[in-house]
Amino acid sequence: MSADLRKSYEDVLAVDGQTFSYYSLPKAAEALGDIQRLPKSLKILLENLLRFLDDDTVKEADLKAIVEWLAQGHADREIAYRPARVLMQDFTGVPAIVDLAAMREAVRRLGGDPASVNPLSPVDLVIDHSVTVDDYANADAFSTNVGLEMQRNRERYAFLRWGQNAFSRFRVVPPGTGICHQVNLEYLGQTVWRENKEGKTWVYPDTLVGTDSHTTMINGLGILGWGVGGIEAEAAMLGQPVSMLIPDVVGFKLVGKLREGITATDLVLTVTQMLRQHGVVGKFVEFYGDGLAQLPLADRATIGNMSPEFGATCGFFPVDEETLRYMRLTGRDEDQIALVEAYSKAQGLWRNQGDEPVFTSSLSLDLSKVETSLAGPKRPQDRVLLAMVKQAFADYQALDVASRTARQEQVPVTIDGKTYPLKQGAVAIAAITSCTNTSNPGVMLAAGLLAKKAVEKGLSRQPWVKSSLAPGSKVVTDYLNAAGLTPYLERLGFNLVGYGCTTCIGNSGPLLPQIEEAIRHGDLTVGAVLSGNRNFEGRIHPLVKTNWLASPPLVVAYALAGNMSIDLTQEPLGNDKNGQPVYLSDIWPTTQEIARAVEEVNAGMYRKEYAEVFTGDREWQSIAIEPSLTYGWQQDSTYIRQPPFFTTMKKAPEPVEDIHHARILVLLGDSVTTDHISPAGSIKVDSPAGLYLSEHGIERQDFNSYGSRRGNHEVMMRGTFANVRIRNEMAPGVEGGFTRHVPSQEIMPIYDAAMRYQKEGVPLAAIVGKEYGSGSSRDWAAKGPMLLGVRVVIAESFERIHRSNLIGMGILPLEFPQGVSRKTLGLRGDETITVTGLNALSPGQTVPVTLTHADGQSVTIETLCRIDTGNELAYYQNGGILHYVIRKML
Repeated sequence: MSADLRKSYEDVLAVDGQTFSYYSLPKAAEALGDIQRLPKSLKILLENLLRFLDDDTVKEADLKAIVEWLAQGHADREIAYRPARVLMQDFTGVPAIVDLAAMREAVRRLGGDPASVNPLSPVDLVIDHSVTVDDYANADAFSTNVGLEMQRNRERYAFLRWGQNAFSRFRVVPPGTGICHQVNLEYLGQTVWRENKEGKTWVYPDTLVGTDSHTTMINGLGILGWGVGGIEAEAAMLGQPVSMLIPDVVGFKLVGKLREGITATDLVLTVTQMLRQHGVVGKFVEFYGDGLAQLPLADRATIGNMSPEFGATCGFFPVDEETLRYMRLTGRDEDQIALVEAYSKAQGLWRNQGDEPVFTSSLSLDLSKVETSLAGPKRPQDRVLLAMVKQAFADYQALDVASRTARQEQVPVTIDGKTYPLKQGAVAIAAITSCTNTSNPGVMLAAGLLAKKAVEKGLSRQPWVKSSLAPGSKVVTDYLNAAGLTPYLERLGFNLVGYGCTTCIGNSGPLLPQIEEAIRHGDLTVGAVLSGNRNFEGRIHPLVKTNWLASPPLVVAYALAGNMSIDLTQEPLGNDKNGQPVYLSDIWPTTQEIARAVEEVNAGMYRKEYAEVFTGDREWQSIAIEPSLTYGWQQDSTYIRQPPFFTTMKKAPEPVEDIHHARILVLLGDSVTTDHISPAGSIKVDSPAGLYLSEHGIERQDFNSYGSRRGNHEVMMRGTFANVRIRNEMAPGVEGGFTRHVPSQEIMPIYDAAMRYQKEGVPLAAIVGKEYGSGSSRDWAAKGPMLLGVRVVIAESFERIHRSNLIGMGILPLEFPQGVSRKTLGLRGDETITVTGLNALSPGQTVPVTLTHADGQSVTIETLCRIDTGNELAYYQNGGILHYVIRKML
């Protein structure tokens, strides 16, 4: 019945002499009802359901529910969504491919065909998270850092090369090419996808999920995409639909035009603050309004990139003339551009002037009101006007040093034979880094122009500042060179250090030893200024307490000023050759100067850089691999180990057991991010992970980072809850990954306590506050707790991706009732926890949790089960999403 109904929605589209088949939304509207004012992002979901209508995973009632959404801007219905493709970066991609390899072993052990474990959807993995800023501020920095990257990661890269050969529909973009989101925006994204099937060329919206939360950058190109955990991505590429509720859609109207001197970064920080205050967690945001005509696509992508920071699933920009202009600029074929225009107009996905879709709620911004801003000191939504940064730093410092006695105002440091005072507030790191801004020609060329004017005035970078330039793609180097700006950036220490995420993900590398010692000795509160999207505490560098998001030209300006305690709107950056003060306004480039420089950017640059995007350099090609159906696991490897997820798995799922007398492993506050749960960045020598590597003969300089070792569960288990800034309320006064083993009352590393509990046969629980799991979409933030023995997490609220990941690893997410929390219950961590009724769960039901205090008194609360959909329940009952997929294959 549904196949026949689906066939009735088929249509053909003729474009430049070619004929394409598609499922027509106008035809569907004739049967279902008017959809003209439906948000365009929901029209894409509707087309997806139409295309997969089968009366099983997708029913006609699902289609009707989206149309009926228009009545109230809301629908309480679960749908099965199938994205066209999957995008991965190497930190999250390696464990995903490790899991696929382990699944092949499990299928073989259980009597199936291991060759059946293959991606069913196209998968692109871009290696961009592994380069670290070891060397900087010199002409050899790029070659040095790339050499160290290949040396440290050769085993991981060999594994990915094996995967590229072993699995079908899996491509790898080698290191040194660019950041995954920028490669996606400039090359991989098609806006309209083509597929040859049944003797026809079918076309439909390009959609994707990615194993990085900033996958949302692609929404700037009219492509619906968002970040999921590696666990969900694996299921998507294995043919499982993404189970989701029809989202609320918040409309964000843009009017007017940005004023002189205002950057895309200022705009995105303003939008982030507004949407975070409005409340968009778990919702789509769709941008509309005639102000979009004034917004270049690079600026749209910059806003889309920050969707995780304002909490939305995605920030979507419909297709319009600017989309086509950008596709032409980036070297896409003219026939693809013509198809995008024709298809978008035929389906009602094209943005017309004056469009006013129906939204769940809406807000607006006059672009002319945006002011120069940064965000900090530790959250991307905490926008601070440039004129107020000095005060914001002072306010943070006052709180930070209130209980400290070793604090000094300054400590002398000697650099290159000259002694300088390293003061409170010193800028230790100034990094043009990450996908947010580093391939937006407007802000990158603005940074180059500001550098040119600064050099001409005789200004220089302060010597204690670690400066770096890590563009999102090689095209940036081309247009900076074409505009003649590269030499000026290099004169100020902004030499190319790599094409990758670097500082924004914690790969900032070490500071000079004497600077690190001075920070410790004087208990200095120092800062990092970066053009990235994440500034959570402990993320950028363990010794840098305040982190500030800023536009690339402001990054350069703070490298010149050298301290956060300077008001750049009033105080000079330094003195010129004649000893006269130079202010930021003296060297800030004009809109006209930036526009002239942007004219240097052309399609030839993109075609040149992406001509052999999957080839890699000679060293990448020289990595030898043995072709085989299953991977040859090396028992002595400290990078790639066979995970234990499936070792005891049976063909049929066993009943879910209730949780009796669980101990609390961690008692955590609000806004605990995946950085706190599964840290990126460096591995401390005396941490459980550091001790493990030392025991396996790895020297300190070869530890690499947590992210690079995500393919080794032994390291990642030990790194779980090991962030240097995490505060476990069970170990008051202690910062870092420690807890109290309740029976012995000993304070010890969380990993050690978990292993002791496992020996004692005691299940574990985590009790946490609001927004648990915000930040990057890290699957190890769920895998790690599961391997430590955590069976339930009880939170005041969860971040979207992390909640899904917990279920994907068989961990039960429960929410406290409204007004109830660890504080109102007076929890200290001595309690035991019992959860019953788990073999008869249904989505969204209440679950009784009994908390028994150390004195024997107990209280039972009714928690909300945050297993939201039927699919999620099936995953949980199978012990995890991958177990479910394996059993489906068998």
